[in-house]
Amino acid sequence: MSNTRLLSVGGITGILILLAGFILPALADEPPAGGLERGKVVGGQLSEHPDWFKESFLEIAEDVDEANEAGKHVLLFFHLNGCPYCYKMVEENFKHAPYTDYLQDNFDVIAINIRGDREVVFNAELSLTEKELSRRLDVRYTPTIIFLSPENKPVLRLNGYRSVEDFKHALDFVVAKAYQHTTLQQFIEEQVQEAVYTFREHPNFAAVSDLSTLPDKPLLVLFEDRTCVACDALHDDLLALAETRALLDPFTVVRLDALSGQAIITPDGTSSTPKDFAAALDISYRPGIVMFDHGQEILRIDGLLYRYHFQELLRYVGTRQYLEYPEFRDYMRVREEEILSRGQNIDLSE
Repeated sequence: MSNTRLLSVGGITGILILLAGFILPALADEPPAGGLERGKVVGGQLSEHPDWFKESFLEIAEDVDEANEAGKHVLLFFHLNGCPYCYKMVEENFKHAPYTDYLQDNFDVIAINIRGDREVVFNAELSLTEKELSRRLDVRYTPTIIFLSPENKPVLRLNGYRSVEDFKHALDFVVAKAYQHTTLQQFIEEQVQEAVYTFREHPNFAAVSDLSTLPDKPLLVLFEDRTCVACDALHDDLLALAETRALLDPFTVVRLDALSGQAIITPDGTSSTPKDFAAALDISYRPGIVMFDHGQEILRIDGLLYRYHFQELLRYVGTRQYLEYPEFRDYMRVREEEILSRGQNIDLSE
C-alpha cells in the first residue's frame, strides 16, 4: 500500500482536520487579489478549561501514580487554541454534561496544547515539549483524548469530538478497565440493548456487497449501526445538503450495518462481513466513513466534522486531488487560498 496516499493517525489512516482550519489565519492577512475584498476565516472558538482540570507539573508518570492511588485514570486532553471542536468538547462534555461529577471522581484530566512549549516528562526515558509529545504520539486531530492505564500505557484513544452519550461510554469503558479484555465498540454493543438509531436511506447509496469489483470510481463506505447516536444528525445536516450530494456523485457510496453478519467482499478481495470489516479497520466511531480508491484506503472520518471540513475531504478524494497533493494539508492550502481570494469567507464552525 502506497504510503504517499495515506494520512496516518495513530497507525491507522485518518484525516488532518486540525491542519485544515488553523493554517488559515496567516493566509487571511495577505492583500486581496484583483481588487476584491479578501475573504476571512471565522468560527474559531477559544476554550476556557474547567478549574478542576489538574494543575500538573507535566511529570506524567507521577501523575499516573497519584491517580492510581486515588483509584483514578489519567486522561490527556490534547487541544489547540481556537479549535471549534475542542470548544464543543469542553463545553458539552467537561463543563455541562450530566456526568461531570463522575468524570472528576474517576479521572485526572491534564490539558496539553499540541503547539505548546511546556516541558513534559512522559516517563523516565522520554522528556520533550508538548508539541514534540503530540508529534511522538501522532496526534493530528484536535481534540484527541488519550486514556492512560495505571502502568502509564495508552489504553484508549479518541480522535476528535465525541457526543455526550458516546463520551460517557468511553468513560465507563475505562473506569471498568474493560480495555483489558475487549474493545470499546464491543463494550458499547453490550451496553446498548435497545436501538437508538433506525437506518435511513439516501439517494447516493448503492446496494453493493462486492466492494472489490466496482467501476473506476472512489469508494465511500459509511458504517452505521443501531447504537449510533450521531447518525440522524449526519443525515439531517451534512447528507441533506445539495452540495454534499454533488460531492458524493463521483463515489460509489455503500452504507453498511456495522453489526451485520451478511457476506461481503472487502475492497482488497477478502471475504468478510460488515461487522468483521469494521473491526479489521478498527472503526470505533459511528457514523464512521472510510474512503478507498483502487482498493486502497485513502482516508477516514471517525469524528465529528462541520460542513467545511467534511465537504473538502469529500472533494479531496472524490476528485482524486490526493494524487496531486499526497498531503491533505497541501491541498487545503491551495483550496483555501482559492476560496479566500474570491472574497468568500470560510466558517470553521457551521
